[in-house]
Amino acid sequence: MKVHALLAAFSLPVMIMFFVTGALYTWGVKGDYVTTVHEIRLEQPVKDKLASLVSLASDELTKRNMELPSGQAKVKRAGTSFMLEWTGSETDVVLEPTSQPRIVKLKIKQTGWHRQFVQLHKAKGGVPFKVYATLFAFVLLVLLITGFVMAWQTPKLRRMTLLSSVLGAGVFVVMIAVS
Repeated sequence: MKVHALLAAFSLPVMIMFFVTGALYTWGVKGDYVTTVHEIRLEQPVKDKLASLVSLASDELTKRNMELPSGQAKVKRAGTSFMLEWTGSETDVVLEPTSQPRIVKLKIKQTGWHRQFVQLHKAKGGVPFKVYATLFAFVLLVLLITGFVMAWQTPKLRRMTLLSSVLGAGVFVVMIAVS
């Protein structure tokens, strides 16, 4: 019980962050960005190669004394058009060609405080936070299992624990079916 209580107390701050951001996100509250748009003139037309687009975006962010996004970059394609999308916990970057082959549009989106937590919730942070979140997920599983075991081992709680588990599983199945 002591380990259960200590793990719960240690995990409370991150539990609250995941709870609040997840609950609000469910209702469309995702946080805000401050967005700036820049036109970049190039010597040659841009190609849809991830490495060259990341290099171009990195150079432009460095010129503006900005940190690189902490998440993964990817090229999104739709028909014959493409764009670089690079997200992170504090900054999102979109780099896309314009109708003029030697001009690209760089959109830099700085997260507000709530959006930064949402981005962390969505695994857009760096490796340290991803390790922390994975550890938290494991701790949460341990808390749920040990809580169930402790309740099951208490004779007065056994019947209620069984009924709650069956009811929880039933509601879960119904919610999946109606969604």
